[in-house]
Amino acid sequence: MGVHLPSMALKEKQIFKLHSQVTRNQMSSIPKGHFAVYVGETERKRFILPLSFLNHPSFQELLSSAEEEFGFTHPMGGLTIPCKESTFVDLTSRLTIH
Repeated sequence: MGVHLPSMALKEKQIFKLHSQVTRNQMSSIPKGHFAVYVGETERKRFILPLSFLNHPSFQELLSSAEEEFGFTHPMGGLTIPCKESTFVDLTSRLTIH
């Protein structure tokens, strides 16, 4: 259980606002309680993640790097995380073990 900082709550609201801009077709393929991200340095791959990941400090670091690189205007129309796909898969696989 992580500490929920007020600034993170604002960032999460901005992320959800951005995420709501994704087309309805894409949204229909996202299960309730999940969100989509695009990951990769050049080619981007779409991942569907549980909302609980937003509370993990390691994932919050990825969100901060996405904010630094893209602000809240992401080139894919959804949340884009600028890291290697292998790094992302490694991190998210560790988050699901808990």
